[in-house]
Amino acid sequence: MASEPTIDALGQFELHPFLGELGNVLHFSQSPAYMIVAVVLVLAFLYVGMRPAAVVPGRFQAAAEMGYEFIHNMAVETIGENGTKFFPFVFAIFFFILAGNYLGLLPYSFTFTSHIVVTFAMAMMVFIVALLASFRYQGMKFFAHFMPQGAPVWLAPLLIPIEILSFLSRPVSLSIRLFANMMAGHVLLEVFAGFAIMLAGLGVLGKTIAVAPVAIDVALTALELLVGVLQAYVFAILTCIYLREAVAH
Repeated sequence: MASEPTIDALGQFELHPFLGELGNVLHFSQSPAYMIVAVVLVLAFLYVGMRPAAVVPGRFQAAAEMGYEFIHNMAVETIGENGTKFFPFVFAIFFFILAGNYLGLLPYSFTFTSHIVVTFAMAMMVFIVALLASFRYQGMKFFAHFMPQGAPVWLAPLLIPIEILSFLSRPVSLSIRLFANMMAGHVLLEVFAGFAIMLAGLGVLGKTIAVAPVAIDVALTALELLVGVLQAYVFAILTCIYLREAVAH
């Protein structure tokens, strides 16, 4: 008796050696492989887009210039006059996450932004950069942020630990937000796709009903296209906000 098909919604997040036995020896999985692909695609997009340097830009050049201007304006308007210094950092983060999110929507691909270890590593990088910028621009005055201005001194033993805990929780919240959104979306896509396959094997009636989960999957794919760019923007704008607090006196 044939076994009924099962839905393994979490199997898509498992890591496997990417280059066969060599990948097993090097501990090289599909996650870093797709990170490399994401970097190459972003660099290729910028190179192809900016290479013509035409007065009247073509489609690729216009798209590259729009991306550059969008992130530059966001960095300068959010961080302030020092935004230009941090623009390359914010630009790299935005397009790296965007490429990773969209790569994961391709069939048989892998979404490295759906792994908490990846998003936490990026969030810690942002946290460390913001912390170093705080000491660079504020010096020891940075510690004054942990005592809210105007608060009674006798509340310091309560307020200071709360402010420190809130500050240290930034990389956690930043990483979980991206990881959870990407993982949830791909799990839903897998579940409804599994429903469609299971229903399609139940005869004419099942195939008719299977249209519903297929339609839901199409809608979810469109939603994931929006979520992909939205989560990249949220990560980038929060990075700018943390850097603004770091450089503000």
